[in-house]
Amino acid sequence: MKAVTIKRSPSGTAVGISDLPKPELKHDTDVIVRVLSVGLNGTDREIIQEGYGAFPQGEDEMVIGHESLGVVAEAGKHSSFKKGDLVTALVRRPCSDPACVNCRNGRADFCETGAYTERGIKGAHGFLSEYYAEDARYLVAVPKEAAAFGMLAEPQSIVEKVWDQVQRIQQRLVWEPKTAFILGSGPLGLLAAMTCRSLGLDTFVWSKSEETSLQAELVRRIGAHYRQADALKDGFAEQTLRLKEYAETIGRRVDLMFECTGYSPLAFEAMEVVGANGVLALLGVTPGNTMLNISADQLNKELVLENKCILGSVNASRKDFETGIYRLQQIDRQFKGVLGQVITDRMSLEEVHSIDFKRVEIKAVADVVPPSQWESLISPEEAARYSFSV
Repeated sequence: MKAVTIKRSPSGTAVGISDLPKPELKHDTDVIVRVLSVGLNGTDREIIQEGYGAFPQGEDEMVIGHESLGVVAEAGKHSSFKKGDLVTALVRRPCSDPACVNCRNGRADFCETGAYTERGIKGAHGFLSEYYAEDARYLVAVPKEAAAFGMLAEPQSIVEKVWDQVQRIQQRLVWEPKTAFILGSGPLGLLAAMTCRSLGLDTFVWSKSEETSLQAELVRRIGAHYRQADALKDGFAEQTLRLKEYAETIGRRVDLMFECTGYSPLAFEAMEVVGANGVLALLGVTPGNTMLNISADQLNKELVLENKCILGSVNASRKDFETGIYRLQQIDRQFKGVLGQVITDRMSLEEVHSIDFKRVEIKAVADVVPPSQWESLISPEEAARYSFSV
C-alpha cells in the first residue's frame, strides 16, 4: 500500500511516498481502517520541512499524518465496529509508567512522564496511508452526515478540551461569560471562533490576515468581529500597543481568550488584555528563543489581584473527540457551509511531499480516496441511509 513517510538518511530527512505492507488483524479488538482523508497542520509542516518528530524505535521511517478520517474495512469480532463505519482516531497513546496516574486512567493527554507516543508525530506511525490498523479503544465513531468535515475532529477536540477545562476552572466563581477574544485565524483559531459563537459568546478575532481575506469573511459570516493586526514595526512593543488599543475599543471585559498563533510575545500580551476573573488558553507554540522585556511586577499584580487564569492545552481525550464531533455538527447546522470553506486546499497522497504551506489559504487536506468514491466504501445498508456531500 502507498503511504507518505519521512525517512532518515545520512544526508538528513526527506518526505516521500513509500510502498508498505497492508496491515492485518492481529487481535480480536483490532480494526483495519481504509483512510479517506487526512488533515495537515503546523506540526505536519514542521515534520515535512524541518524533520521534526521522533521515529518509531529501531526504524528509519515513519508514516506521517494525525488528523484522520477513515472507514472500517475489517473489524475484529470484539472490536464493536463493523465494516462501513466511519471513524477517526485518537493521536496519543499512554506511557507505560505505572506511576503515571493519568495514563493509567485513560487521560494520556495529561501524561506526566512525557514518555507517551503520538501517531504520526512521536514514536508511532501515523495515518497518511491507504490503510492503518488500530486497537478499537482508540477509534471514535463519526456520524456519516459529518463526513465532509470529519477530518476536523482532531483540531476541534483541542478546542473542546479547552472549553471543558475552562468550565471546570470557573466553578471557582459565578461565571457568566459574554465576550471571547481569539488570536489567530488559522484553522484552530477559526474553529475556536465558531465554537464560541455556537455557545452564544460575542466573539472578536485578531489576526494578521487582511480584512478582505477568506478568514475575515468566515469570521463575519458566523456573526463575529474581525480586526487585522497591524504589522510589527518595532518587535513586541509595537504590537502590544496595537492589541491593547483594539481591546480597549471593544468597551467590555474579555472573559475568555484563545491564543492560537503560537507567537509567544502575543501570549504575554494577552495576559494583560484578558479581563478580571477571565481565562487565557494557550493553544500553540513556535520554535525559537524569543527574548522579551516585560513589566513583570505589573503582570504578576494583575494575575493575582484580578484572579486571572492561564492554561495550556495540547492533545485531547476520547471525550473531547466525541464532544468535538458533536460541536462540528452544531456549527454546520448553525452556520451552513462554513466548515467546508475552512478546507481550502485538497491534494492527493502523492502531492503531499511537495506541499507549499505558505500557499495554503487556510486548511490543507490530503484525500487518500477521492471524495466522489467515499460512498462506495460504506456497507450497502448504510449507503441506503446516508448520502455524502463533500
